[in-house]
Amino acid sequence: MAEAANLEALIRGNKAEWDGFVRRYAGLILSAARGTARPGTELEDIVQEVFTRLCKDDFRLLKTYDAARAGLSTWLTIVARSTARDLQRRRQAPTTSIDLVPEGMLGVTAEPQEKLRLPDVLLSPRQKLIVTMIYERDMEVTEIATALGIDPQTVRSTHHKAMLKLREHFANEEKNEKTK
Repeated sequence: MAEAANLEALIRGNKAEWDGFVRRYAGLILSAARGTARPGTELEDIVQEVFTRLCKDDFRLLKTYDAARAGLSTWLTIVARSTARDLQRRRQAPTTSIDLVPEGMLGVTAEPQEKLRLPDVLLSPRQKLIVTMIYERDMEVTEIATALGIDPQTVRSTHHKAMLKLREHFANEEKNEKTK
C-alpha cells in the first residue's frame, strides 16, 4: 500500500516524492538497462529516458502500473529494458542528410489505397477492432488498451492471435490460387 500511496503522490506532482522515487529506483533502472544495452551505450541516457517516459503525457505510463500484476521493481525493470531497446533501434536507423536526397524523391503523392477486406467470420469482433485500430487508425497498444478499458497485454495477445488466423487464411488462399 505504501508504494501505491507514493505513486499517487508522484502522479499529483509531489516533487519530494519524485526525488525519492528517482533515488530509490535509479540504480535498478541502470542495472536493467546495463543488461540490455550494447557496449558503448550511454546508460545514463537510458535512465533519464525511462524517467522522462514515466512523466510524459501527465504520467500516462506510470498510471498503467498495476500492483496486482507485478511488483513495482519488476515493472520498472521491464520499462527500462523496453526503453533501452527502443533507443538502440532509433540509433541504428540509418539517416541520410536531406541535402543528399534528390529533389524528385521528396515529393509525396497520396494515392488511395484499397483497404484489406477481412473475411467476415475469420476474426472475432474484438480481433477485428484491434486490427483496425492498429493498422487503419495507427494507434499504439497503450492507446488501444486505454480506449477499450483492457490491459495492454490483452491487446498484444488479441493482435497476435488475429495475425496467426490471417496468415493461415491467406496462406491457404494463396495455395488454392496456385493449384488453379
